[in-house]
Amino acid sequence: MTTLISDALIAVIIAPFIGSFVSVLVVRLPKGEDVIVTRSHCRNCGHILGPWELIPIVSWIVQAGKCRACGSAVSPVYPGMEIAAIVVALWAVATVDADVRWITVALGWVLLALAVMDARDFFLADELTIPLVPLGLAVCWLLSPEQLYFHIAGAVLGLASMIALAWGYKTVRGGDGLGLGDAKLFAAAGAWTGLEGLGTVLLYAVLVNLLMLAVARPTAGDMGATTPIPLGTGLAAGIWLTWLYGPFVLAF
Repeated sequence: MTTLISDALIAVIIAPFIGSFVSVLVVRLPKGEDVIVTRSHCRNCGHILGPWELIPIVSWIVQAGKCRACGSAVSPVYPGMEIAAIVVALWAVATVDADVRWITVALGWVLLALAVMDARDFFLADELTIPLVPLGLAVCWLLSPEQLYFHIAGAVLGLASMIALAWGYKTVRGGDGLGLGDAKLFAAAGAWTGLEGLGTVLLYAVLVNLLMLAVARPTAGDMGATTPIPLGTGLAAGIWLTWLYGPFVLAF
């Protein structure tokens, strides 16, 4: 219980700062902008943000969601990601065992970035998707080395199946239906959850995307077969839920 409380406290303290960086990834990576060297600034006037303007959540509230220099609105994505990072950390702390607690927190933050990035810009950054594959295999090797081959096979099958699906869609409909970012993320799903987890990840992804379509329908107008869907958002949610709660197992 003491460990659980201390982990939760640490998570609450550092999560909004991680969430602040995650929001930078979400906003800048789809635009090909630097995320390391370039200092935080107002995207409207270029004003460089000082320390008191970078306090997660608090600064946005105190400044009423506006830039102190030019008065333009600051996207609610920033405090939203900071709050979401706290939720992810607490969810992980409350759900998994101590030996995988911080691995899970880190995975959740990366998946959060990818989910929001794809929902906003239909973009999954290679800087995040590609490292997830070897990291997932490394975690498997550390925790369950006897399962490593199943996770390698899962990564290969995840990548190959999405590439095949994208090829089939393009052949039949004459246009791109799935991006390589989705294929790389599904490969990461196999690396983290193994062969047996791929089906569960995909099921969660479909359900999440259907829910997103249902929520968006009242304001999005007519939707058809060509309406773009951020599959990566669903896949990120599917990886997270499958990692936390395991794959569905059919009993016969």
